Amino acid sequence: MREVTAGVWHWKAPHPEWNDRQEWERLVSSYAIDTGDAVLLFDPLDVPPALLERADAVVLTCPWHRRDAPRLGLPIFVPPPDPPDPDPVRGEVFRAGDTLRFGVRAFEGFEPNDLVLYVASRRAVVVGDTLIDRGDGLRIHPDWPVDAVTPGDVARRLRPLLDLPVDVVLPTHAEPADRAALERALAA
Repeated sequence: MREVTAGVWHWKAPHPEWNDRQEWERLVSSYAIDTGDAVLLFDPLDVPPALLERADAVVLTCPWHRRDAPRLGLPIFVPPPDPPDPDPVRGEVFRAGDTLRFGVRAFEGFEPNDLVLYVASRRAVVVGDTLIDRGDGLRIHPDWPVDAVTPGDVARRLRPLLDLPVDVVLPTHAEPADRAALERALAA
């Protein structure tokens, strides 16, 4: 675990469903952010005990990033499930356009339930699967257009983030990045 910037922590853990056929790396990122009102865990997996003791809630970027969330005993904020999901994550459902009471604002990524989150108090963007880095810099996920959504469509949806003060970008499938990386990714 390391503190990326004041009140923002990053750690990596092996994904339990990873296998050598996956295109993403075995180690995935999780984050904790102290908003000033609460300590939130984003897409948590193997939460360091020091952070778990302080945590007030879990926020998921997409329902399939449930990871350890159901076992932590904390309130969960989750995008709508993919139908038909036989075992959806139980929690408070939120959607693109919503702002959670912690000052977390949701933007639509590739899908209505794949959200990119803006945490105003820390000027941070938290990204699940929409933006990744496979060794060539942060970019819109090239292999995941759904329902005829193109990377250009996603870039247009997310460009309002560039009107906000952003200091750090926190992708779950990459290392933390800066505003310049977000600008390059959304230039598509």
